[in-house]
Amino acid sequence: MAVQSNLKNMALVLFTVCFVCSALLAGVYAVTAEPIANTNAAILAASINQVLPEGGELSEAQSAEVEGNTYEYYVSTKDGKPFAYAVKSTTVGFGGPLVLMVGITSDGIIYGTSVLSHAETPGLGAKCTTDEAFIGQWMNFNPIEKKLAVKKDGGDVDAITASTITSRAYTLAVENAVKVYKSIKAEEE
Repeated sequence: MAVQSNLKNMALVLFTVCFVCSALLAGVYAVTAEPIANTNAAILAASINQVLPEGGELSEAQSAEVEGNTYEYYVSTKDGKPFAYAVKSTTVGFGGPLVLMVGITSDGIIYGTSVLSHAETPGLGAKCTTDEAFIGQWMNFNPIEKKLAVKKDGGDVDAITASTITSRAYTLAVENAVKVYKSIKAEEE
């Protein structure tokens, strides 16, 4: 005898399918959560090492609030004195969030930048991770002597060709990191 289709049977089947799918999803999450966290921590550590001068002892993550936004930062110390800061800064680019790590020496010079994540257009805005000329201009960039804006906006930053929105977002992320640095320095004094 065939099972009759009725509301009770349909609800039971739907519940069973949802329960099994939820259990599978929970299982996959449990298996992948730790490797994903480890990978993200490795990416963060590599990024911090890339944007800070060598030597020194790195602090644990700290936070600072600037203009209503909370930023994560790390302090590198030598002989008990801060000599560089790594600031994690997020802005919105053309394709979505653009997350940078910006290294700033204790005298306010941008030592380097590194992209942690982005959703920019491949071949255009995504060049913010590969365009050596764009990335290189941030090495030893002095925001006191140079204006943190793309040249199209009257600044000293060369934009990525055909990616002005990404270049502006990148520059804004660096500018925000400099504001965080200034806030940290003001608190230290």
